[in-house]
Amino acid sequence: MADNLFGQHISKQFDTELEDIRTRVLAMGGLVEQQVADAVSALVGGNRELAETVIERDHEVNALEVAIDEECTQVVARRQPAAGDLRLIMAVIKTITDLERIGDQAEKVARMGLHLAERERPKSQYIEIQHLGARVQQMLHHTLDAFARLDAEAAITVTSEDEKVDAEYDGVMRQMVTFMMEDPRLIKRSLDVMWSARALERIGDHSKNICEYVIYLVKGKDVRHISLEQMKKVARTES
Repeated sequence: MADNLFGQHISKQFDTELEDIRTRVLAMGGLVEQQVADAVSALVGGNRELAETVIERDHEVNALEVAIDEECTQVVARRQPAAGDLRLIMAVIKTITDLERIGDQAEKVARMGLHLAERERPKSQYIEIQHLGARVQQMLHHTLDAFARLDAEAAITVTSEDEKVDAEYDGVMRQMVTFMMEDPRLIKRSLDVMWSARALERIGDHSKNICEYVIYLVKGKDVRHISLEQMKKVARTES
């Protein structure tokens, strides 16, 4: 789909550079996706070693953002891209910023996992975080797939999933408040769970942002701050 959208350039090297940028974004996305999965697994399973690994690998995510951003800057300086090529560069720069922030949120979940590993585990084994984490991981995976395929329709579908993430997050927060009111001894543990849930909810928000960049990239329309129905109209119009 990328070839159909952007076409071939006179300079084959330019084609190679653009494809390399897209490939590196997807590699960064794969790393971030693994970070989120490991962070949730570490928290739910009380795995301190895995949590520490997530925290240590955050610098790899940061380094990829810097490297890709620099590559984009060099392409703009050398090639002076226009139209779809310029949209690609702009969308990539925005996307890697959100991917880096998703990595930061995964690190927060891992840090909360370290805190919770020191406390007595509840009978539920943090099932609420496991459920929310699974939904967020699925949303992120579909987001990266939409970016890889430059699929505006798929991006719209993923964007609508954010409402489900928000609803599940609200449910976790209400549950934790109830626990704290019923037993003050659970306040510290409940607060750690709440911070973890908040980080996961933010990952959903950043995934939604990336989907909006995909729509902008494919359709050339900025769909931030408009309704889902308006987004659907944009996604289904000819670019």
